[in-house]
Amino acid sequence: MQFFLLPNHLLDGGVTGLSIIAARVFGMPLGLFLVVLNIPFIILGYKKFGKAFAVCSSIGIAALALLTSVHMGNGFTDVPILAAVFGGMVVGVGVGIVVRYGGIIDGADTIAVLIDRETMFSVSEAIMAINGAIITLAGFVFGWEQAMYSLIAYFVAHKAIDVAVEGIDESRCVWIVSMHVREIGKTINQLIEEPVTYIKESSPDDREPHGIMLAVITRLEEQKVKTAVRAVDPMAYIVMTGAHEVVGKISEGSLHRQPR
Repeated sequence: MQFFLLPNHLLDGGVTGLSIIAARVFGMPLGLFLVVLNIPFIILGYKKFGKAFAVCSSIGIAALALLTSVHMGNGFTDVPILAAVFGGMVVGVGVGIVVRYGGIIDGADTIAVLIDRETMFSVSEAIMAINGAIITLAGFVFGWEQAMYSLIAYFVAHKAIDVAVEGIDESRCVWIVSMHVREIGKTINQLIEEPVTYIKESSPDDREPHGIMLAVITRLEEQKVKTAVRAVDPMAYIVMTGAHEVVGKISEGSLHRQPR
């Protein structure tokens, strides 16, 4: 934040963004507001999620407050769009590393999780609502142009968090239903050079047996697999879902394979 966001009057979402606004309005150190505004959420997180969560979060918030209190000179750029993109990347990776090891550095995430548990709204919907309100408030304090750049920084940070937590090479789980599932399986096996799994073969009328097949592929293999399946059976039913973690490697018939 010191090198990109703050020198250009941009902010991230959550309590961090609220702290930046408060520091600007009251003319007090940003680190002070980062600690004070997050204390209630750390206590709440301790009660709801346990001691380890509270300790990891406290360390992350304390480190962030300390680093923002150290003056590191001018920013790397005074071009708002560059500051928004690269500032969002740096913030997102930092937050993602903390989240990956069981903590948070923003109390708004705690509230979002609790809203998800107690209401019909999802975590992502709650976070979007909270951050939308904070960035709107920033428009009144820093100006609407800065608020729009801050929105860009927020979305970049959000994607960077996903990359830091889940990794770049996200695998895909492919489910295929077809009357030619064995032939499709052999084709995919040759294409990705890894075993596939046949889950079930059945037919309600005993005349056209349908099979179900599962394979775990990388995102780079996704289009090749879809093309191969359509070449064998244009009517095949294909479902692709994210596989955030693939562990283990067994021989033929395995449900999982190591991502490349």
